[in-house]
Amino acid sequence: MTGAEAVALTSLHQMGNYTRFPVTFVRGEGSWLYDDRGKPYLDFLGGIAVALLGHARPEVTRAITEQAERLLHVSNLFHVPSQARLGERLSLATTGGKVFFCNSGTEANEAAIKLARKWSSDRRGAGRHGIVVVEGSFHGRTYGGLSATAQPKFHEGFEPMLPGFTTVPFGDIDALESALTDRVCAFFFEPIQGESGVRVYPPGYLKEAEVLCRRKGILFVADEIQTGMGRTGAFLACDRFDVVPDIVTLAKGLANGLPLGAVVARDDVAAAFAPGTHGSTFGGNPVCCAAALAVLSAVTAPGFYGEVIRKGDRFVGGLQEIAARRTDVRKIRGVGLMVGMEMEGETKPMAAKCLDAGLIVNACAGNVLRFLPPLTVREEEIDRALSILADVLPAEGRTA
Repeated sequence: MTGAEAVALTSLHQMGNYTRFPVTFVRGEGSWLYDDRGKPYLDFLGGIAVALLGHARPEVTRAITEQAERLLHVSNLFHVPSQARLGERLSLATTGGKVFFCNSGTEANEAAIKLARKWSSDRRGAGRHGIVVVEGSFHGRTYGGLSATAQPKFHEGFEPMLPGFTTVPFGDIDALESALTDRVCAFFFEPIQGESGVRVYPPGYLKEAEVLCRRKGILFVADEIQTGMGRTGAFLACDRFDVVPDIVTLAKGLANGLPLGAVVARDDVAAAFAPGTHGSTFGGNPVCCAAALAVLSAVTAPGFYGEVIRKGDRFVGGLQEIAARRTDVRKIRGVGLMVGMEMEGETKPMAAKCLDAGLIVNACAGNVLRFLPPLTVREEEIDRALSILADVLPAEGRTA
């Protein structure tokens, strides 16, 4: 099938809820994607933080193939060996608690919302079900995740949202303290806000928020769907900020491209999910879990996180050099290989020009270019991305 045929069939038979570039990718290898005409593209979006180890990673492909040859699916009414092993690995890497598996990030957040409210109901009775979220947050597009997403533009046309969610300003610890009333069961946050332009909280904010939640008996819930799995140079971004969540949600890069999400909660919180309270037909699929085990082995190898930090520093340093020669770069921010460059103007045209030049990046929050390359990206690929970016950014923003 040609790219033109794929575009035509998509337009004819699929709903128009995505704005798609007129490019059809047919193959990937490492940090590179190739379209139907063989043109190479350096992938600095990674399927939006999904291709954690790059495309067609050999050990992931091998794990998928070996598991698929044995068993594709079995109901969660029975025990699944690859799921059992993955649950152990995720527990040890995060809270030390128990794991629930699902298929995506928004499903993980839905489960976390239910778990927080069920835990509160079991402990305190009805009435303490409020959830506090942060302005600019993004927690998914199903009704629970959407209601927790504090960006009105995503709510338009889908109101009313689910009740019980309160929004506080980004980085305002006094506002958070006021919002954490005796009607609240949980504080939901992204350690770094991705969809809003890679926004990093003021130093100390998350630690103060954790202390407040502990003092008031409120669950501290981290959405690590984009920031987790080593993206910031630690298994969880929370590790970089020296905080420990009661519940953490994971997805995106967890299985390097296969659909898998997870919720990990400390034991006493996890106990609120008794038989029949929540479930997922495909969650914890054997093949997806086998892929995730290969990913876990890679990202927890000695020295891996240090390499992520080093490569992130190299990339940010290169962006700062570009910014020093321009007048239209407001700020460069990020941690590890999760980086945003805030510009003076709209960044969608810039992302489109990058694509034409063979570099895949993402425009978000109106004026931010977001970079989420595979954690296995090579130094020469970082330098190549910086070179393309410097060439395609608007000429009028360059200094003499």
